[in-house]
Amino acid sequence: MNKAILVGNLTRDPEHRTTPNNLSVTTFSVAVQRRFTQGEQKADFLNIVTWRVLADNCAKYLQKGSKVGVVGQIQTRQYDDKNGVRRYITEIIADEVEFLTSKGASEGREEPPQRNAQNNADDLFGDELAAFEPVDDAELPF
Repeated sequence: MNKAILVGNLTRDPEHRTTPNNLSVTTFSVAVQRRFTQGEQKADFLNIVTWRVLADNCAKYLQKGSKVGVVGQIQTRQYDDKNGVRRYITEIIADEVEFLTSKGASEGREEPPQRNAQNNADDLFGDELAAFEPVDDAELPF
């Protein structure tokens, strides 16, 4: 299993670009706190990569300092730099990014759309949910 779950703050503004195949990709770095046994704290700086619609949303709503939750997969890739030295990069390919702060609203950026459990349930179940009738606890046989 390859799954990373992180909560941290962006260390820089997201970088958004489009591939030659017209796919959106946004990259950013997140500082994540790590605790040691004596109460010491250290930060790890992790590179995050997002694709397609998620990339567009991250570019639109995130900025340096934004707190995010990221769920994704760890990927290591390699390349040879211009001097012929082999370099390795470890990054998180995000499947989900949760916007935990809305700092962008006060600085001219749009706020991400607000979602709640009811909105998510409506999206998943549609008309089936509308037909659901709550049951009074007194009517239950146990």
